[in-house]
Amino acid sequence: MGKVILVGAGPGDKELITVKGLKAIKEADVIVYDDLIDKDLLNYNKNAELIYVGKRKGRHSYKQEDINKILIEKAKEGKTVVRLKGGDPFIFGRGGEEILALKEHNIPYEIIPGLSSATALPALAEIPLTHRKVARSFTVLTAHIEDGEVDFTKFNGDTLVILMGITKLKKIVNDLLKVRDKKTPIAIILKGATKEQKVIRGTLEDILDKAKNIEPPGIIVVGEVVNILQKN
Repeated sequence: MGKVILVGAGPGDKELITVKGLKAIKEADVIVYDDLIDKDLLNYNKNAELIYVGKRKGRHSYKQEDINKILIEKAKEGKTVVRLKGGDPFIFGRGGEEILALKEHNIPYEIIPGLSSATALPALAEIPLTHRKVARSFTVLTAHIEDGEVDFTKFNGDTLVILMGITKLKKIVNDLLKVRDKKTPIAIILKGATKEQKVIRGTLEDILDKAKNIEPPGIIVVGEVVNILQKN
């Protein structure tokens, strides 16, 4: 019996992976990897079998059940399988679902966390999610749920970090305008931690005009911290 190692690759830049995560990649027999990883990470192991199972909105190559099946079958072949996910596997990465599937089939596993885009990308954009006397809390949420629409008025952290929200920007803004001042700062971080990273800053009042025709991947940050390091 082999085992599965669930590895968070971090966001974008390959150098943001942990030392332990990189070691697992180098020693793997099989690497089952997602779309939003730095593909250069795969070059650290020239001998591993590579299986791409990336998912993007509207372009799902594998169902989650199929991915689970691959992990289980490869481990039963006696192989060390690295399940490589962007960011952190346990933050909207379905890592929990995969671990439950492994448990059900008594497959040995290990978990190596990764830097989440929810915290790393704001930092790279010089946005502290908390700041003394400005923000004492932050809320991380997804803009997509399986049934219905997210009601963004229900989330009241000092800072909001919204993942997978680029295609829902108009609804996000319209919802937040019901509960927050129109001058509330908002930032959109596109292709974070890559050479193409772009940050669009504005307010709830003008961000839709500033961010026309944008495309995923990206995250959205809302709150006074957005501009706290832009002053002076």
